Amino acid sequence: MTDEAMLSMALHLRAQGLSRRDIAARLVITKGRKKGRHPSPATALRMLRDRDEANATAPSASAPG
Repeated sequence: MTDEAMLSMALHLRAQGLSRRDIAARLVITKGRKKGRHPSPATALRMLRDRDEANATAPSASAPG
């Protein structure tokens, strides 16, 4: 389970050029069964990829319409 704070931190760390493994090591799950643990690098990748895909398919506010 991911939350907005963890996603925000992951995006910040990715912008700094960190690897998925380094990003996952710096994140901490804040809710659910795995609270207090770090997500796997695969989870970090999936979270960032899902965000990228959502942004790619979202209508742009500046697009004419």
